[in-house]
Amino acid sequence: MWDINTIWFEIAIVSSTMSLGYICLGHFEERTPSLRKFFKYVFTLAIVIAISIFFGQKIALIIFGLMTIPALYIHLVWLPKKGIHGWTGKPKSKYYELRKWSKNIFDEK
Repeated sequence: MWDINTIWFEIAIVSSTMSLGYICLGHFEERTPSLRKFFKYVFTLAIVIAISIFFGQKIALIIFGLMTIPALYIHLVWLPKKGIHGWTGKPKSKYYELRKWSKNIFDEK
């Protein structure tokens, strides 16, 4: 009944992982345009599917796992070095300054 040796398994893994990331860490991307976030998801999904088709499911999932290492490094090492909590993104003023975003939350762009 259940078969994990299909392309849909990779789609489910990538979609679930990225959804969880947006739910838990979405406050880091609150000012990023929605279209950019959408294309990030589509690009990541396309890479994983292409690798799966050409090199196999195991390699695709390993590479997807390796693609998470930079995000882990940023949140666990780099942001704390800058004085920003890697999970909450606080203080917001430092994080907005780092991203070069306006601190005025009602600012229309």
